[in-house]
Amino acid sequence: MLRGLLGLTWLEINIFVREPMGVFGTVGIPVLLFVVLGRMLGPRARFGSPDVPRFISVDLPIFAALLIAASAVLSLIAIMAIYREGGILKRLRATPLRPHTILTAHVIVKLLFTAVTLAAMVLAGRRFYPVSASVPLLSFTLALLVSTVSILSLGFLIASIVPTARFAQPIGTAIIYPMLGLSGLFVPIASLPPVLQVIARALPSTYAVSLLRGIWLGEGWSGHVGDVVMLAVLFLVFTAVSTKVFRWE
Repeated sequence: MLRGLLGLTWLEINIFVREPMGVFGTVGIPVLLFVVLGRMLGPRARFGSPDVPRFISVDLPIFAALLIAASAVLSLIAIMAIYREGGILKRLRATPLRPHTILTAHVIVKLLFTAVTLAAMVLAGRRFYPVSASVPLLSFTLALLVSTVSILSLGFLIASIVPTARFAQPIGTAIIYPMLGLSGLFVPIASLPPVLQVIARALPSTYAVSLLRGIWLGEGWSGHVGDVVMLAVLFLVFTAVSTKVFRWE
């Protein structure tokens, strides 16, 4: 099982890097946006002025991190739809590999590229956006990976019901990006209408923002146990539902 998982993961990495547009969308776009915004807004954060808006001092890295997760999810949705429509999933199902092994391989690939993208973002943007030495980058990376796993489970649910590869990207975009708007990153959850507050509490992005923001500010993991628990619960729920409805052909 482990050998099959490692072999399939390596195969998926090779397939992914052969698609320049996919690599650019997953890695290049978040890094590019962070560099551009950092160049525009970073000088204000560099001097530590108290009147610097929260988005510049704290939430810009969170926004870039969520873009990394969103790109990974959209890439996953598109790949699953293409594999299903091309009959690849059906052929993989006929191999000795178990379904959860096949899906786990895709999750590992997305997590690897998430870590690579975050590292590239920090290296490329540090000239324009100063990262304080007190920021725990290792913990922040771990928090991003935890958040990405939970958000990826929502991606699997979307991929389970999306009809064809043609509609995969539009449907995924129509769900993922509005989800970021309800995450509390731009507007506090308490300021949203009651119905949107309920929806926000059912989305992993809400708890991802809280966790990432807290870790970036130097808060310990003990202060965000609730966020981690909710991310885990949503992961289990979305995974269970997608397993039931996932179409292999």
